[in-house]
Amino acid sequence: MFFQQRTNVDASISYFFGCASHEKAVAVDVLAGDEPWFAEAARKIHVEITHVIDTHVHADHYSGGRALAQEVGAEYCLHEASAGLVKYPVRFLRDGELLEVGNTKIRVLHTPGHTPESVCLLVTDHRRGHDPWFVITGDTLFVGSVGRPDLAGREVEMAGVLYDSLRTKLLSLPDDLEIFPGHQAGSVCGAGLSGKPSSTFGFEKRFNPSLSMSREAFIEYVTSEIPPRPADMDAIVRANLGVAA
Repeated sequence: MFFQQRTNVDASISYFFGCASHEKAVAVDVLAGDEPWFAEAARKIHVEITHVIDTHVHADHYSGGRALAQEVGAEYCLHEASAGLVKYPVRFLRDGELLEVGNTKIRVLHTPGHTPESVCLLVTDHRRGHDPWFVITGDTLFVGSVGRPDLAGREVEMAGVLYDSLRTKLLSLPDDLEIFPGHQAGSVCGAGLSGKPSSTFGFEKRFNPSLSMSREAFIEYVTSEIPPRPADMDAIVRANLGVAA
């Protein structure tokens, strides 16, 4: 497997990875304007981008996912909870679905809370073995923090949903499994994010304060430290859904 993590000036993080032997690749959480970088990266190592995935409908930046998918002829993917909201063709992902990209296998984990359609991507390299290698956690789990629960409104309700997603989908995974989040320090998508762009579940269970709380304490914690809403959020969300201004 090849793997590239692209950090951006707005503290968001994108991913490009896949199977070189089968010449297939995936792009995750692409920013608008970064489409040429991904297309060129694919050309350099002679792979085809087959899937472009957004872990959720972004509210802090314009997505380049749909434009990249159109440029390279890939499927643009969002979780099916966004059906009825997006106004363009999408490959809707289901919880538990397995995407096969050569020897790279991606298990879709629906982890609502930051937004209703948020997903994490559990990635296995079958040339290494049959156990998962890492998880791209989007805006569900960060290094040192978790995603903000208020962007869809109903922040108390969504904080509880986020707590349940973390407990049922992520924290039962092996401690040595690597975490690659959608943001690092400087982002408005969570409070208290680390500047470190990766971690492990074991490290986060030990040092991430939000992961050792009761449900009630967690809800209070994440709803009391909500950063200001992203600038131009409504316009960004409309654009990322394909809704006319």
